[in-house]
Amino acid sequence: MIVLYGTQGSGAAAVEAALEIAGVPYRSVEAASWKPGSPGLEELRGVNPLAQIPTVVLPDGGILTESAAILILLGQRYPESGLLPQAVEKRAQAIRGLVYIAANCYSAIGIIDFPERYCTDTDEPLRERIRAGTRARLHEMWDTFADVFPATPFLSGDRLGALDLLACVVSKWSGARQHLAQSRPAFHEVLTKIETDPVVARVVARHWPAK
Repeated sequence: MIVLYGTQGSGAAAVEAALEIAGVPYRSVEAASWKPGSPGLEELRGVNPLAQIPTVVLPDGGILTESAAILILLGQRYPESGLLPQAVEKRAQAIRGLVYIAANCYSAIGIIDFPERYCTDTDEPLRERIRAGTRARLHEMWDTFADVFPATPFLSGDRLGALDLLACVVSKWSGARQHLAQSRPAFHEVLTKIETDPVVARVVARHWPAK
């Protein structure tokens, strides 16, 4: 069985949704570097020295990190799931989108959450300026994504797929959804539509329960 390390509201949500869409059994382990008391944190450090989530341990003992890489593997291993398009050209575009989110949007979140890691001798006013500048850049990256990756009718193509899942989850952070509702309302509607899928809705409810 696949073992998935993650925590509520994290990028593990995209991997959970992918596993459930593919019908793959998995075991969740609660772990997050920003939650020192999480029960699986030391176990996570043993398989991923960066203690980043999501991290996956495959049935053969192989370790896989990075959300985009995990989703690509699942799409390749379970082609009937539709996580990746079957057509080579469309699959390449879906992988391009996954890497775009990982390299541009996901990476910006780390700076917003932990600005002190990227600048020495920071005080709170400087950290807030770093956050504000990075947040503005993040929102620009989402605007560009919306322009470059139109839904046809989903971001992955004809079916809900891995790119939809990662976009849905990562856009929940740092005010991106609120920004997109104003700057790219059509794309915001696509993200909302993705969340109406029964599997995605169930995972989202677990990770972002209604208050």
